[in-house]
Amino acid sequence: MNDTDVAKQIQQMARFIRQEADEKASEISISAEEEFNIEKLQLVEAEKKKIRQEYDRKQKQVEVRKKIEYSMQLNASRIKVLQAQDDLVNKMKDDAMKEVLRVSHNHHEYKNILKELIVQSLLRLKEPAVLLRCRKEDHYHVESVLHSAKHEYASKADVHEPEILVDHNVYLPSAPSHDDGHGQFCSGGVVLASRDGKIVFENTLDARLEVVFRKKLPEIRKLLFGQNGA
Repeated sequence: MNDTDVAKQIQQMARFIRQEADEKASEISISAEEEFNIEKLQLVEAEKKKIRQEYDRKQKQVEVRKKIEYSMQLNASRIKVLQAQDDLVNKMKDDAMKEVLRVSHNHHEYKNILKELIVQSLLRLKEPAVLLRCRKEDHYHVESVLHSAKHEYASKADVHEPEILVDHNVYLPSAPSHDDGHGQFCSGGVVLASRDGKIVFENTLDARLEVVFRKKLPEIRKLLFGQNGA
């Protein structure tokens, strides 16, 4: 093998090595680019996931705030409705109290009412001796029906007529006046107590109205506001 052949072989080997190096470099470049693209895609997907999670978190916060605001508005509306209902019921009660105040204006009818209230109180107490209190302006009416009230009670209870002491020292409050409409007042009626004061039965018109109104309140609410008004 002469020098020329040796040179050719060397050149061929050099080209082969260069070609292999180029192919290897190309493979490395392609592999690196693929890895880069994969890593880039993973990063992009990771960022997309973070964005979606952040969006979902904020969306949930918005929904929670909306629910809270709706609940607050609903509660406020309910409170307004309940307040309006209470105002109407209280107005009805105030109107009823005004009507009760007029009861004592009809003296004949009021005397009969006082008698019935005294008899009812005696039947509740069932005491042989009682203390009776009334308004100062009702003193005359009470005295005028006292005898018939004792007789009626004795007949109904089948007992001796009780001893009734009318208190002339302490009276029930008078009807409200224009000057003092917010103080203590009594629309009429009586309060009876045992002599030792241990048993007291308040049978004023105001107490009777309160009992009836409290008893009838569910019925009144249902009549005014329907099934859910009570």
